[in-house]
Amino acid sequence: MKNYFKSILLFFKRFLLVLFIYQICRFLFLYFNKSAFSGLDLKVFLGGIHFDLSAIAYINILFGFLHLFPAKFIYKKGYQKGLKIAFYTVNLIFILTNFVDFEYYKFTGRRSTFSMITASGMENEIGGLMLSFLKEFWYLPLLGIILAIAFWKVIPTFSSSIPKENTTLAIVGKQTGLFILIMGFLLVLGRGGFQQKPLKVVDAVNYGSISHSALVLNTPFCILKTIGKKETLEAKSFYNETELQAIFNPVLELEPDSDALKQNVVILILESFGRENLQIGQTPFLDSLVTKSLFFENGFANGKLSIDAVPSTLSSIPSLMNHSLITSSYSINEIYGLPKILKDNNYYTAFFHGAFNGSQNFDQYCKVAGFDAYYGKDEYEGPEAFDGNWGIYDEEFMQFFCTKMSTFKTPFFTSLFTISSHNPYKIPERYKDKFPKGNTKIQESIAYTDFALKKFFETAKKQPWYNNTLFVITADHTSSEPTAEKFKTNIGKFRIPILFFNPGNPNFGGLNFRNFQQIDIMPSILSYLRIKAKMITFGKPYQSEKDFVVYYLDNIYHYIDGDYYMAFDGKKAIGLYNFKEDELLQHNLLNSNDAIVTKMEQFIKAYIQSFNQRMIANKLTIN
Repeated sequence: MKNYFKSILLFFKRFLLVLFIYQICRFLFLYFNKSAFSGLDLKVFLGGIHFDLSAIAYINILFGFLHLFPAKFIYKKGYQKGLKIAFYTVNLIFILTNFVDFEYYKFTGRRSTFSMITASGMENEIGGLMLSFLKEFWYLPLLGIILAIAFWKVIPTFSSSIPKENTTLAIVGKQTGLFILIMGFLLVLGRGGFQQKPLKVVDAVNYGSISHSALVLNTPFCILKTIGKKETLEAKSFYNETELQAIFNPVLELEPDSDALKQNVVILILESFGRENLQIGQTPFLDSLVTKSLFFENGFANGKLSIDAVPSTLSSIPSLMNHSLITSSYSINEIYGLPKILKDNNYYTAFFHGAFNGSQNFDQYCKVAGFDAYYGKDEYEGPEAFDGNWGIYDEEFMQFFCTKMSTFKTPFFTSLFTISSHNPYKIPERYKDKFPKGNTKIQESIAYTDFALKKFFETAKKQPWYNNTLFVITADHTSSEPTAEKFKTNIGKFRIPILFFNPGNPNFGGLNFRNFQQIDIMPSILSYLRIKAKMITFGKPYQSEKDFVVYYLDNIYHYIDGDYYMAFDGKKAIGLYNFKEDELLQHNLLNSNDAIVTKMEQFIKAYIQSFNQRMIANKLTIN
C-alpha cells in the first residue's frame, strides 16, 4: 500500500500546486485591472478558491483516475513520465487562459468564455490581430513562459526507486475503496459542493459586490461552463399571459396623425466611443455636433461587445444572453427591425463596415435583418488604406461610404460601423502627433475617428441628400480603462453618447435627461419619421414617459428606472442604488426601500419572461 499512498500524495501535491498557481493568476489579474476593483475583502479571495477548486477538479478528474487506478502498471517509469507531461501540459493550457483576461477584461468587463477564447466571428482578422496583440502586450507571453518554466521545475515527480510490493485481494480492495472515495471527492469538488445545483458563473455574486465577480471567477471555470454549449434560454413563468401583458408588452403600434417624412436615415456606430471621451478635448467635432442635436445625456449601451450593438441598435433586441444574438442558437430567428420596416416603406438599405468581410458575423446578420446590401473591406473603392489589422482606416472608409450613398435612390437607410478606435488603436502614419494623446491608450484613435467624422460631414454637406437626412450617432460600447471613477461602476461602464441630428430641421435638438438606450433608437427613428408600423421592440420611443434601461453582464440583469439602478440575478434583486445621487454605487438601498424593490422586481421579471419566451418561440415579429 505504500506505493499507492505515494500515488495519492503525488496527485494531491500536484493538485495543490495548480491551486497555488491559480492564486498567482488571480493576483496578477487584480494587478493588471486594479483600477476596476475597490473595497475588496477576504471573502472575495475565499470565494475565488471555491471556484478554483471546482475548475481544477473538473480539469484533473481524468488525471485522478490515471494516478490512482488500482493496478501495478501505474508505478512504471514510462507511465509516470507520460502522466507528468500530460498533467503539466493540460493544466498549463488552462492556466494560461487566465492571461488572456489580464488585458481583455478591460474591453469586455467580464471573464472570457469559450466563444471569446476561440474568437467566434473574427476568424478572418485573428491572424493579423494576434501578431499585433503579441507585440503590444509582449509582457504577457513573457510572463507565461516564466510561469511555464517555473511550473515544470517545481512539479513533483514520482520516486524512481519503487520497491516491489505483494498484491493481495485485501490490498486491492482497500485501493479500490480509496480510489472510489477520491474520485467521488473530486466529483463533489468539481460541482462546487453538495448544494442542489452545480456551481455556476452567476454564483460569484455570493462572495462580494457585483463588481467583484470577475475577480472571484477564473477563466478556466468560465470556459468549462460554456464549452460546446449553445445559448439556451430558460422559459420563465413569473406571470400568466394577462399579468405579463399588463406589466410589460413589447408590441408597439405607431399610428401617426400625419404623412411620413420620407427622410433618409444614417446611423453611425462609433467603435468604443464611451461617454467618458466627450468634452475632454478628444472629440471637438462630436462635441460641437452635440450642441446642434437632440442629445441623450443618460445614454446607455445594451452590451459590452461590438457584436451586441448591431441587433440592439438596428432591431431593438437587447443582449440578454451570454452569447450575442448574432452567434447564438437564435441567430436565424425572424426579426422585423429597421431594415425591413424601412424597406417596406420604399427605402433602399445598406450596411457598411470597414473590417474584413464576415467580421463579427455582421454580413450574416445583415441578411437576417433584411438589408439590401453589405459593404465590407472587399467592396471598398478608394486609395490604399488598409490598417494592417482590422480593415480600412475610418477616414477613407467614411469617404467611400459618403460617395456610395450618393449613388443610392432616395429615401435610403444606411448604417456605418467604424473600426479605427479599436485595439491596437492604429492611426495613419501621416497623422503621427497630430491628435492629442489623451490619458488612455485609446484616446488618440478616438480623436482620429472624430477627425474622420468631421471630414465625412464636410463631404456630406455637399451632397443633395444631406438636408433631408436624419443622422443618428451612437457608440457600440464604452472604452476600456476609463480614468474617472464614475465610469468604472456597473452604470458607468455602459454610458455612451447617443444623438439625433437633422441638419434640415434646426429646431430639432436640445438635451434630453431621460434614460435612453441603444434599443430605443429604432422606435425613436420610426416615431420621428411618422412611419406607420407595428413591431416588437424591447425599447421605447424618445417621446415616451417610460424611463427604463436594461442590460446584462456576468449573468446579472442590470435595470435602471428613473433615478434607481437594480442588479437582479434572475430570481431576486441583489442590489438597489440611487445612481443619480450615489454615482459610485456605495450605498445599497435594498433593505430600506421595499416599495421600489417590489415595483422594479415586478418589471424586470416581466421583461425577462417576455424576452425569453419570444426568443425561444421565434416570435420577434407580429404575424
